Amino acid sequence: MGQKSDIYLLQEIDRKSRRSYGTDQYQRFCSDLAGYSSSFAANYKVAWVPVPLADPHGNVYSGIATLSRYRVDSAQRYSLPGQYAWPVRLFELDRCMMESRLPTDDGRQLVLANVHLSAFDKGGFIRAQQLAFLQEYAARELKSGNYVVIGGDWNHLLSSDPEAKRSEYGDSWPFWLQVLPDDFAIDGFRWAVDETVPSCRTLDRPYVRGENVEVNIDGFLISPGVEVVSVHGHDLGFENSDHNPVTVCIRLGEEASDQD
Repeated sequence: MGQKSDIYLLQEIDRKSRRSYGTDQYQRFCSDLAGYSSSFAANYKVAWVPVPLADPHGNVYSGIATLSRYRVDSAQRYSLPGQYAWPVRLFELDRCMMESRLPTDDGRQLVLANVHLSAFDKGGFIRAQQLAFLQEYAARELKSGNYVVIGGDWNHLLSSDPEAKRSEYGDSWPFWLQVLPDDFAIDGFRWAVDETVPSCRTLDRPYVRGENVEVNIDGFLISPGVEVVSVHGHDLGFENSDHNPVTVCIRLGEEASDQD
């Protein structure tokens, strides 16, 4: 929590899982951020995950969490569309979005959506459904006059030059990592991504800087009316996770819209 952010959007937070030795990570975060409002949405609750065979995940209870120093009027879990075929669906995540609504001084709402999209669906059909859902959701909230920020793990390459990034890694490119489709666009919305610091690295081998594939899949989609003051990836060397955190600083108001 060294970033001392006002709001945290967290993914893959275990409540009771063999892989994290039964630690309730959500309660740990809540304790460390005393005074923050907090909400949790489960997206992975399985009695036994049998893979990998040599050391199975076992029981998993996990999800996403949002913690805010500001008042949150409401928090709601939305199931994201798309399902794996049976029996794979018995052991996969039930992907979701956590919506938090914060009041603002001008009477509008700041709508924060914490997301963690699917990764391993062959052909990307599930991810396409989830992106379509987010397009419709964001456009509807914008039409209602709200400020909208969608942030988290998109499990898509967020790059200004995706072909150059793919060429950089060639045959090492992981099968699950897809480029964000060209048709995923919402009028007036823009991305806040720090491409100078990779936010994710591959897990097929122990981490050695320069040997793993390192890309950006974590970032923020920002609506009109929200000014991006800065966006900063934190190069922690993937010390505690296969992700590095990303911080965005925003400013709300009509003057932000006038600059677009």
